[in-house]
This record gives sequence, structure tokens and C-alpha cells, in this order.
Amino acid sequence: MPILSSGKTNIGCVRKTNQDSIYLNPQKNLFIVADGMGGHNGGDIASAMSVKFTPEFLLSHFSNDPIESTSKAIQYANKAILKRAMQDESLKGMGTTVVLFYFRGNSLYIGNVGDSRAYLISHHKLFQLSRDHSLVHEKLNMGIYNRDEAHLDKMKNILVRTVGYEDDVEVDVFTYKVKRNDVFLLCSDGLHGEVNDEDILAIINKNISNPESSTQHDLDATVDQLVQLALNNGGKDNVSVVMAIAM
Repeated sequence: MPILSSGKTNIGCVRKTNQDSIYLNPQKNLFIVADGMGGHNGGDIASAMSVKFTPEFLLSHFSNDPIESTSKAIQYANKAILKRAMQDESLKGMGTTVVLFYFRGNSLYIGNVGDSRAYLISHHKLFQLSRDHSLVHEKLNMGIYNRDEAHLDKMKNILVRTVGYEDDVEVDVFTYKVKRNDVFLLCSDGLHGEVNDEDILAIINKNISNPESSTQHDLDATVDQLVQLALNNGGKDNVSVVMAIAM
């Protein structure tokens, strides 16, 4: 199934460095967003390593068990980042989120560690395909507050699972049967932390009202506008957006 794709990363309005990394491989239909852990040494190195080593493993070791292959690819990046940190004391404690789309025929594999997100837009509705590995999400699961109230939590950036921080990392892998005209979004929390789901959906529906006839220009414009809205809303973090349309 043909996939149209676009992506962009931006330093934001506050941070001095961009610790996000993105990976687009339209030939292999593999797309990744990684968000280096802010406040830790080497977050930019960790995210860059994750978008290097994850596809390196996945594209060369994809097996009859795609869920296991996707999980092992992120675990492979985890070990590489840990090894680098052990070799350089200044990088100790670095880590990153990883969220990816890997399209194989009409099957989509979504790998996720951390709070960068994967979304599906279908029939003009937005669905989150990934699960946040954050303290806020744990509180949501316990019913302490609702999704809107979660944005007010001062500890919303604390992650309970990351890549590169511990010897073993549990990877969530989800699957989805792709249909023509499905629209997909990967993003760091620089987008979903600044722009609510309703506004994300409004921009996508405005620019991609008919996915079947959408062009590369339409998709590029959508990515640009999502990033710009995050900046307009404060841009307190790096912003990364990757989008794909199943044509």
C-alpha cells in the first residue's frame, strides 16, 4: 500500500538545544520520533542513537514474528545507548522516548516507549494508538483525575519507562490493519503537551479533508501548521511531527 509521508522537528521557543530526533524512510515505510530526556546529559545523543540503531536492527532482522522484531529493535537501541553512557561518565543517565510506525503491506506495527505518541485519524476522528509511559498516565489509570486535569500536573513530564536508562526496557507493540485514506501521526510531547487533541484534529481535517486526493504539499502544510501552533502556544519544548497517509 503506497504511503505518503512528511516530517519536521523544531527546537521550540525556550530550549537551547533540540533533543528530538526524527527518522523517515519512505522506501521501507518506517518512521520514528524520539525525544531525548530533558534535563539529562546527552538527551540529544540518546535520541539520535535511537533513530540510528532501531531501524538498523528492524530492517535487517524482521522475522515471521513482527511484534517480537519491533520490540527487539528498540531493545537493541536501548543496549547501544546504555553502552555509550557507560563509556562516558558525562552521558550517564541519558535516555529517550521512542515511538515508531512500520508499515508492512496492510499491517501497521506501532512500537512505543515513553510519552511520544502515535495517533490515527480516520473518518475525521482522532484516536491515540500508543499508551503514555508517564506518571500522569499512571494517575489517570488510578482515576485520580481526568485527561483535561492531567495537563495541570506539575509532574506531567516524569516518565516511568524510557529507552537507554535501564538494562531492560519493556516495549509496547500494537498492531493495526491499515485501510486506504487512514492518516497517521507521530509526535513528541512538544506537540501534544502544547496543543490539545481537538486542535490537532482541526488542523488535520482542514488540510486533509479528503485523504485520497491529498498531495505532498497538503501533508507538508499540515506538519508545518501543527509545529507552528505548538510554537504559538508557548513552544516550551522541542516539537517533532511525522505524518503519513495510506493512499
